[in-house]
Amino acid sequence: MIRETILTTTNAEGRLHITPIGIIADGDGWIIAPFRPSTTLDNLRAMPFAVANHTDDVRIFAGCLTGRYDWPTRASDNVPVPRLTGSLAHTELAVVGVTEDEQRPRFQCAVVSRGVHAPFAGFNRAQAAVIEAAILVSRLHMLPREKIETEIRYLETAIEKTAGAQEAEAWTWLTEAIRAHYAGQTKSATSNRRLT
Repeated sequence: MIRETILTTTNAEGRLHITPIGIIADGDGWIIAPFRPSTTLDNLRAMPFAVANHTDDVRIFAGCLTGRYDWPTRASDNVPVPRLTGSLAHTELAVVGVTEDEQRPRFQCAVVSRGVHAPFAGFNRAQAAVIEAAILVSRLHMLPREKIETEIRYLETAIEKTAGAQEAEAWTWLTEAIRAHYAGQTKSATSNRRLT
């Protein structure tokens, strides 16, 4: 089972990194499996703690993938990594083991503590669509354009029918990122044709 979270980590100097990532259930603990290269991977090696922040504000998922990292944080209770101020709940984690891998090392984490800050009323379809679109945006360099565009068209129905202001804003950020990515590819292809 994979739970989509907003993970906070820090480097050895305490510089915060906020990123959406799916963490993998592992008995009473969790596995964090960041891709190489990544800031999350480097941070977990330098400072073997993390906080999994559970939120229904899907703007954070979309924002982190589109260059918007300025989300309020506060000190955690038992680990030296901040948590998101606006999270509904959070789980403080300590790395207890690492399984190396060429593509995605797996950091086995024990739960140090948990906190619940506000009730979770459930996701609506638009929130789920934003999270799915955020995952697609994180894989723009890996997936065929046709798959991305087909999935986005499908997800857009949920946005049109059920989105509130936060979901609509997050959706705009993501679709702008997709358009910019493919516009950049088109420019690059055009430039290459001119050179050859």
